[in-house]
Amino acid sequence: MDEVKQLVTDIRNGTLKPIYFLMGAEPYYIDRIADYIEGNILSEEEKGFNQMVLYGRDVSVDDIISNAKRYPMMAEHQVVIVKEAQELSRTIENLASYAENPQPTTILVLCYKYKTIDKRKKLYKAVQRSGVIYESKKLYENQVGEWIRRVLAGKKYSISPKASQMLVEFLGTDLSKINNELEKLQLILPQGSQITPELIEENIGISKDYNNFELRKAIGERDMTKATRIINYFAQNPRDNPMVVTIALLHNFFSQLLQYHGLTDHSQKSVASALKINPYFVGEYQSAARNYPMKKVSKVISFLRDADVKSKGVGASNLPQGDLLKELLVKVMA
Repeated sequence: MDEVKQLVTDIRNGTLKPIYFLMGAEPYYIDRIADYIEGNILSEEEKGFNQMVLYGRDVSVDDIISNAKRYPMMAEHQVVIVKEAQELSRTIENLASYAENPQPTTILVLCYKYKTIDKRKKLYKAVQRSGVIYESKKLYENQVGEWIRRVLAGKKYSISPKASQMLVEFLGTDLSKINNELEKLQLILPQGSQITPELIEENIGISKDYNNFELRKAIGERDMTKATRIINYFAQNPRDNPMVVTIALLHNFFSQLLQYHGLTDHSQKSVASALKINPYFVGEYQSAARNYPMKKVSKVISFLRDADVKSKGVGASNLPQGDLLKELLVKVMA
């Protein structure tokens, strides 16, 4: 995120490069940088003759080079943006000859999503010398909450840890999807507002009481009544609550709990750092550790692996997912 901010700041200050090769597994920042360049380098009057958006599936590398070598008309620069450039992955290396001697009045932007180019080859090295290579990496799940907080802080909003957790659980690590939902909330909330679980439930449709976050908490507290209520809700709404996600999240929780038991320092700061979690949630792990000794945690992880296999139809005689979850819950909390 800091690298993106610096890149945008340089562009805003007029420090431009002839090539921006934007690549990687996370498309969110690739789109953001390309959109910023598309919207801000040229004036509206200049864009008509000097800005072009191409698509990888419709052009060849030779077409890109031909357009990049044109001179701008009545402007200092022309901007050529190639979206979905990964469609040219088999021939993209042919761009190396242009990258070695790019047209100085052209700003060529390549959006190479979900992939990266070989760092050992000529194209990578040539772009590195003459332009900018930005690799947009997927965030780990435990990093997304902080990303949400920073994005909202930059727009003068805040979010409670539970609300952030709900978004990550429901939307995963897809930053574009998360940002779209956050923007919807910003349309109805004044700056300075805090996004709460209630707002998430009312406006995005994620239940604040019946979700994997609350199930994990109920199991950690050995609250059988609450956990059963949540699992019954999941059984009635299987499409919105896939078992594979529930098992994955519970497996991650108990794996972290096993790690917790191995720590010598159980202070909030130490646990948050070791488990890579928000300090807000440390109490949940401390409570679960009291209810689940290390030996029991190991058994629970084994139960979860068995349930995962059964959920995929192995040795379960096609049992409904709700029944599998209930069976798992009895084993875990026995």
